[in-house]
Amino acid sequence: MPDKRQPLIEAKSLTLGYDGDDVILRDLSFTVNEGDYLCIVGENGSGKSTLIKTLLGLIPPLKGSVAFGKGLRHSDIGYLPQQTLVQRDFPASVSEIVLSGCQGLLGWHPFYTREQKAKARTNMERLGISALSSKCYRELSGGQQQRVLLARALCSAEKILLMDEPVAGLDPLVTADLYHLIWRLHEEGVTILMVSHDIEAALKYASHVLHIGQTLFWGTRDAYAASPLGQLFMNEKGGAVTHGAH
Repeated sequence: MPDKRQPLIEAKSLTLGYDGDDVILRDLSFTVNEGDYLCIVGENGSGKSTLIKTLLGLIPPLKGSVAFGKGLRHSDIGYLPQQTLVQRDFPASVSEIVLSGCQGLLGWHPFYTREQKAKARTNMERLGISALSSKCYRELSGGQQQRVLLARALCSAEKILLMDEPVAGLDPLVTADLYHLIWRLHEEGVTILMVSHDIEAALKYASHVLHIGQTLFWGTRDAYAASPLGQLFMNEKGGAVTHGAH
């Protein structure tokens, strides 16, 4: 049966790169529907970061188009970037960082509204960090910091999250916990786009896979696992096909 869900993002025949001559990706097409969990994989330097910047509206495609459905705008995508050492040492409280996710909603108001403060509290509860609200961000563990940044992203956009290597640098137990948390958000109706080098997690949690590089693939998780490209990439990364995400 055809998928009748309305697309949130529809990319057609994209050529991505910088300044015209520096082409990184050609002829890239894919669709993200409401409720998808899309994992974006590929070798280092394949163009994942360039694709992120294009989806966020930071750089235009050299060719092709990115269309948004259901009234979605670039600013409606909650973004969780890779953390830098400077960001990990940021001297602000947890509640201040989570609430800053509402900055794009302030409009002409110089202060956060009661509704925005309530949204921040709700998202802190949702991610199990309410008890940390007055703690300094830099004093938290890596896993706690990622929960804070996820809560912040949810304050700016509740329906779709774009995450760039969200478990990078975390130990295996914390990684498993964060993947489960992201899966729970997906189960609550959040559409997930995750850039990851972790092919095993991609095949465990994703509904769809976008593989970019010299060879392109976009399709369901199972179709990717059965494809020659998926098999080759899994063997290189040591991943295994694991069905279900619980």
